[in-house]
Amino acid sequence: MAKPPTRKPKNLSGPKRARQPAAGALPTREQLLAALAEQADIKGKRDLAKVFGIRGDMRRPFKAMLAELEGEGIITRTRKALRRTAALPHVTVLDIPTDADPDDLHAFPAQWNEEEGEKPRVTVLGGRDARVVPAPGDRILARIDAGDGDVPVYTAKAMKILDKPRRGQIGIVRMDEDGARLIPVDRKQKEMRIPLGDLLTAADGDLVEVEVKLSGRLMIPRAKVTSVIGNPMSEGAVSLIAIHNLEIPYRFPESVLREAEEAKEASLKGREDWRDLPLITIDPFDAKDHDDAVYAQPDDHKANPGGHIVTVAIADVAAYVRPGTALDREAYLRGNSVYFPDRVVPMLPERISNELCSLKQGEARAALAVRMVFDAGGHKKSHSFHRILMRSAAKLSYQQTQAAIDGNADDQTGPLLEPILRPLYAAYDAMASARDRRGPLDLDLPERKIVLDAKGMVQDIRIPERLAAHRLIEEMMIAANVAAAETLEQKRSELLYRVHDEPSSEKLQALRDFLGSLNIAVKKSDAVRASDFNGILAQARKAGNIEQVSEMVLRSQAQAVYDRENLGHFGLNLDRYAHFTSPIRRYADLIVHRALIRALGLGDDGLTENEALKLAGIAQHISATERRAMLAERETADRLLAQFLATKIGARFEARISGVTRSGLFVRLLETGADGFIPASTLGQDYYRYAEDQQAMIGDRTGEKFGLGDRVTVRLVEAAPVAGALRFELLSEGVRVNPSPARRNQKRPSRSYGPKGRKKG
Repeated sequence: MAKPPTRKPKNLSGPKRARQPAAGALPTREQLLAALAEQADIKGKRDLAKVFGIRGDMRRPFKAMLAELEGEGIITRTRKALRRTAALPHVTVLDIPTDADPDDLHAFPAQWNEEEGEKPRVTVLGGRDARVVPAPGDRILARIDAGDGDVPVYTAKAMKILDKPRRGQIGIVRMDEDGARLIPVDRKQKEMRIPLGDLLTAADGDLVEVEVKLSGRLMIPRAKVTSVIGNPMSEGAVSLIAIHNLEIPYRFPESVLREAEEAKEASLKGREDWRDLPLITIDPFDAKDHDDAVYAQPDDHKANPGGHIVTVAIADVAAYVRPGTALDREAYLRGNSVYFPDRVVPMLPERISNELCSLKQGEARAALAVRMVFDAGGHKKSHSFHRILMRSAAKLSYQQTQAAIDGNADDQTGPLLEPILRPLYAAYDAMASARDRRGPLDLDLPERKIVLDAKGMVQDIRIPERLAAHRLIEEMMIAANVAAAETLEQKRSELLYRVHDEPSSEKLQALRDFLGSLNIAVKKSDAVRASDFNGILAQARKAGNIEQVSEMVLRSQAQAVYDRENLGHFGLNLDRYAHFTSPIRRYADLIVHRALIRALGLGDDGLTENEALKLAGIAQHISATERRAMLAERETADRLLAQFLATKIGARFEARISGVTRSGLFVRLLETGADGFIPASTLGQDYYRYAEDQQAMIGDRTGEKFGLGDRVTVRLVEAAPVAGALRFELLSEGVRVNPSPARRNQKRPSRSYGPKGRKKG
């Protein structure tokens, strides 16, 4: 019997039919996604409709389902093709937006192929016990979890905070006969040509942001201007370079300015009325905001003979900058104000910092005050915090206040001398005696102030005199900060400590080695106190080498930071310390204010539970913004001084060696405080080796020694204002010491360090 002919299947073009949903029903989201993942020949919406037999009235809800999946980023459309969005790997790099809510962080993949559709949004998990706590603006390495469902719901746990690459390279445009070139701000980068067609609107001297392209067979780097920032030289705003190079936010968003303008003055509601208490502000003569006021009076209580009552009132910023607002997010992002010689980049808009929160003379202002009782020896017996409405009785400068105490009162300070100023100084004298017994680190290094002229150029460099008036305010602020930490600990409240850890054993050993070369005795134990360093400094003063020793003692210290864990404050020799006294310019102080308000029941605008959970991350973030501000201020001072000295090439200066490395000597000019470098190859006729234990360069043959703190004469060879760099030539001869036999017998490299002879002045 013949077999029946085999029937050939029809050649069906297009995608195959998927498992069908129930008759007349739409496919589920999971069925749609499975079809896209499994069938590569599905090209678009029509193919997908054929797979599931979509007809008639089913078309509209089917299109809506696809639009919903696309809107959620689960599927993506490339030209006309639909496909499932690529999944994130289990470990990847994420960028947290700078405007992300610190209480509800989210992130996006740092690298993403735009053809895969929109970047997936990832929720960043945190918590009180998280080891790594990121913040808005951070780049993190994270472990990714897509959830259990077919539709990924991404969450991430931060594993490490990574350095974030800069937006682009920053530099100054210089026009020459061949066209244009870029002088990079970063002194490690090389100059590049800028094709004239890639200048945008940039002119000579403009600060610009560029992208770098490689051209030709030799892959020569060329710069293309992507943004013209401005001309820092012509505008007298050298600080623009640091602001943009370090990516410091300096323009307030409209939403922040709008909130600031809409803020209303705080009323007496919920506050104690202290407007009749004659609190006064004492600040630099050119201060624009006044966030602290003080008052002192003798304690007439019989149990405290010779005692004092000191009141410190601080602007109530928490009343205006509330958690979760645009003002709060921007203040957190900035972390602190940044102070330049030519401008201030404030943490808060002027409406808040210079108006509503500035304790102006004669105007009612909201404040958070601490009332402290001291005995005759300056020891604090008790304290209490109060939310108040106050009115400053006077706005004084440090110099004005000190002059009055010294017998040169003016029309304003004369009437204040007996009732206000003398009681303040009497209280300070008692507090200062207690401080001296406590023994904080007495490292009084001079700070120079750069004074600019109307064009923004350096007019003068001054070392402001340290007055008793400065120390009075400092001591009272320290006492208020300690009181804040004590109260929050007593209330078992979360807080941000200002911590200064003790020096590491490695730094202590380096200090011992150095001091040993100067025959200064130091105890061998790692259990040191600030008073031990004061003893070292006292020996150095007697021996006449205080500059060298002060520099090394400073280098041995740890960096002060913010932390939710209390490590104490080594430099101040305090067991607990928090920043409370400057909420206008430091976010840490605002957090402490909120914590006090919550712990003491002083209002409904205190620290939130979400903030309390995020304190570790907040501490990391504001410690980083503080370091950024310090770097920006130092870089700007370097550029201004390099610009000031650029006309003095060839001039001689007296200087002191401020650092010693294998590559050469760092020096600081005595008159201006400008820092520069002397390459080791220019030191002299000998071969100089770096002696780390002595912080010195020592000649192999001659034993000529140049050490940390030595006073030397130098000649300026080169100045690079944009980079803030100065190069000097050494004119002085070093101290002669006996080179060790090991050094004398050691074979020197064939190349020579040092010219044929040192030039004489």
